Parts: sequence; C-alpha cells; structure tokens
Amino acid sequence: MGTERKRKVSLFDVVDETAVPAKISKSNGGGAAAAAVMNISSNNGGINRWTGRPFSQRYQEILEKRTSLPVWHQKEEFLQVLKANQTLILVGETGSGKTTQIPQFVLEAVDIETPDKRRKMMIGCTQPRRVAAMSVSRRVAEEMDVNIGEEVGYSIRFEDCSSARTILKYLTDGMLLREAMTDPLLERYKVIILDEAHERTLATDVLFGLLKEVLKNRPDLKLVVMSATLEAEKFQGYFYGAPLLKVPGRLHPVEIFYTQEPERDYLEAAIRTVVQIHTCEPPGDILVFLTGEEEIEDACRKISKEIANLGDQVGPVKAVPLYSTLPPAMQQKIFEPAPPPVKEGGPPGRKIVVSTNIAETSLTIDGIIYVIDPGFAKQKVYNPRVRVESLLVSPISKASAHQRSGRAGRTQPGKCFRLYTEKSFNNDLQPQTYPEILRSNLANTVLTLKKLGIDDLVHFDFMDPPAPETLIRALEVLNYLGALDDDGNLTKLGEIMSEFPLDPQMSKMLVVSPEFNCSNEILSISAMLSDSCSFSVFSHEANGIAPLCIC
Repeated sequence: MGTERKRKVSLFDVVDETAVPAKISKSNGGGAAAAAVMNISSNNGGINRWTGRPFSQRYQEILEKRTSLPVWHQKEEFLQVLKANQTLILVGETGSGKTTQIPQFVLEAVDIETPDKRRKMMIGCTQPRRVAAMSVSRRVAEEMDVNIGEEVGYSIRFEDCSSARTILKYLTDGMLLREAMTDPLLERYKVIILDEAHERTLATDVLFGLLKEVLKNRPDLKLVVMSATLEAEKFQGYFYGAPLLKVPGRLHPVEIFYTQEPERDYLEAAIRTVVQIHTCEPPGDILVFLTGEEEIEDACRKISKEIANLGDQVGPVKAVPLYSTLPPAMQQKIFEPAPPPVKEGGPPGRKIVVSTNIAETSLTIDGIIYVIDPGFAKQKVYNPRVRVESLLVSPISKASAHQRSGRAGRTQPGKCFRLYTEKSFNNDLQPQTYPEILRSNLANTVLTLKKLGIDDLVHFDFMDPPAPETLIRALEVLNYLGALDDDGNLTKLGEIMSEFPLDPQMSKMLVVSPEFNCSNEILSISAMLSDSCSFSVFSHEANGIAPLCIC
C-alpha cells in the first residue's frame, strides 16, 4: 500500500506528458494500468465509438492518467454491483476520480439505444454547484475525445450546453428537479447519478424522495448515489439497504495544527498564517477557506500587499479568489500555475487560493500543500415565526473540517492549520452539517412538489423531514398568494408560478405585472434580486476591474 500512495493524478492535473508513461510503469499497479490502456485501444481499433473518428493523441495521454486514479482499480467491481442492483451507494474521497470516471464507466456498460435511432437514452449526473457542473463536463468531454455540448453536455440555470446527441449530461440538482416537472418519470434517463450527496442541498433531498418513487415505477432506471463522507450508511437505510461500495482516496498524510488560544479575528489570523507559511515553509500552494465574496476579495488584496512589503527576500505570490458568483473566466485562474521566481535562482513563487467552501468537495485544485481553516462558513438559516431567511456565518461541522484538511494531502504530504483550539474541535463542532431542508424556507419546494403531483406532503418520504411549522408557513404563504386553494390544491395561477425558478412572491409579482402595465420594470427588479452576480460585477467595476458578465 505504501508505494501506491506515493503519487496522485487529480481530475484537473497538468502533468509533463512525456513523463506519464514512465511514472505509471514505475508505480505499483503500473503494469496493469498500461495493460488497461493497451486493451482499450485494441478493443475499439483506435476508433471513437461516439464520433466514429480515430482517437486523438491527447485522448491516449489522458487515458494513461485516468488509469492511475483510485476509482479505476474498482471499475469491474463497480460494474458488477451496478448490474445486479437498481440502487448503489458509492463512497469515495474527494479526488478519487469518481465524478469524472463513474459516469463514463456507466456509459460503457449500459445500453442507451432506443427504438428511435435519432435519439439515445441519457446518463444524468447531478452536481450541487454550477461551477462544478461546467468544469467537470468539460474535463469529461476531453477524456472521451468529444466536443462539449454534443455527446457530453451540461445544464445549469440560464445555460443549456447540450443537444439531441447528448448521452452524458452534468446538471445541477435544481435543473434535474425542474426537468422532473415536465417529465415526472424522467424517461429520457437510463441511469441517474446523484453526486456530492453528503452536501444535502435542498434540491438533492427532494430528489431523494422523488427518485425513490420513480424507481418503483421504472424498473429499468438505475440510481447511483455518490458521497465523500461516511454518512453513506444513512443513505443505505433510506434506499432499502442498497449495497455500499467504498473507493479509497489517494491521501498522503496531513499534519494538523491547532491554535493554543481562540483567535479574536479569524480573517486577520488567516492572513497572518499565509504570510508565515510563505516566509518559513517549503514551496507549495496554499488554500484558505473564508466565508464570502467581500471577505475573500479583501483578503486577496491584503495578502498581496503584505507580501509585497517583504521585498525580495520572499518569492512572488498570486492570490486567486474563488466563490460561486465569480465570472467563469476568473474561476479558471485557480488552475493556473504559481508565478515563477522574480530572478533566476531566487525564491520560488506561490499560488494562494482564497475560497468559500466550494473548494471543500466540488473541485480538486492541484498543487495544494497547505490548508488554512478558520472553522467558519456561511449557512442559510430560516426562522418560520418571523418568516425571514438569512445567511449567517456559522461554525462548520467535523465532517467539513475533515474534508478541508484532506485538500492538503493530494499531491504530497501536507499541513492543515486550524485557526481554533483542539478542545473547540472536539466539543463545539457538530459531527455533520445540518441538511439544508431543515433550515430553509420551503415555499418554493412545496410549490414544486405540488406541481410534481405530490399532494400528501406530510407523508412524503423525506430523508430528514422538515419541521411541521416550516411546512405550515409555506402552505400559508402559497394560499395567501393564490397558488393553492383553501383545500391545498394547485390553482391555475400556482401552475404558472411553479414554472419560474424564483421565490413564489417574485413569480406572482411577475405574473400579475401586465395588469399594472409595469412588466419591464418588474422583470428588471426580479432579475436583480434573484442573482447576486450582477452586484458582483459592479463591485469589480468599483475596484477598477473591467466587468466580465452581467447575469
């Protein structure tokens, strides 16, 4: 086992291509990996079955990297379990390759042909975040040697990059839920993969209950639930004792450091720690977890300024922000290499990624050796009594802290600096993050479920049922808006409102705006209120950065 853990190729790895075959042959399973590559190439005669064209040189190079991912070694076992069962739970450490490889394994093994030769069945893979759906689908298209938007596509809010030829689609969990409104049995899909299920987003929890019902009515549909934490036993019980398959991650040892005393200001402590690492520790990139956009942008500026003040005695740094509302072109900067030394033979440069919890599980960033974890994240909290939903900075869970520290041990042994005490970790942090469904306003969810034809909300099979008070408040609001009648049935107005991916109050406002001759103004107000990207652009303009997009 010791030799197998020496090396890691991530989903977004950029490796010296000439070195790959030599490295693979040297590694423990190198002979088998090389044999697998040769076997795949000879089986299909070098012709891509999806496009009918010969494979490119790039495909062969990527294939060699894929065979060194931990999940590849359990391909046969996975396919056997999938063939024998309708539902399968797969636990794999972040970075094991499950998000990119499992859908491709399924594609090889499942018959997607239909009587209509012009259209094939699809494999759907859900992601909780838009940035993950986009970046992973692009990577998989490259691995399969096809064009993005053709055989491999993605679907996120406001952007559908798929076509009639698409056979593998990455989409956000919310988009799959919206597809279920028009196609309740999801008949276009042969296999559905729920990825990052441990994040327990609102849409994923609703999909659990929905797919449990769909599976009863569609024996030909298969479901794979993928999680990065061992809460998977709970998923097993929920899905009638479905088999559990574990994929080991390629984790190097991570040394964890705690503070002696609680920190007064975690932002200041994080910046101080970055400077200390840069001046005292060996080369390697740093990942800092913070809570929100404003904090991240502020930290990037302060880090660059502090290190610039140290002069030539330390190497240059590139501080890169990462959060969900960042324009896609700027999000890609996290995959760029660290800056070179200022002068030849000088101290090496370092990349510092300052991110929200988006980098906890959704994305694997190469070269991270040091992780700084202040122990906080923004969480949505809903108070049904005053009907106010707010984002609060809250302590993370132990499961999240474990995920964060794991980010440091991807390419070589790493270090995680937790800016809180060990006592605080043991006594104050919850074991798991509370599911979003227990702390959200459910008005939109109830409207969606009603549109899906689920009338008995009390007995709907939620994995974690929400508080009755929250459900009652949601029903009251929908009745007040005219979306539900006094018997709790969906009205004509409610059906129209459910088509909008908005809060019920805003969708009602849009639907009735023509009566007051103010549709244009209401459209502008709704668009600005429903997406924070617009404000992000204005903040970039204020900082002298040219705006990249207006959502």
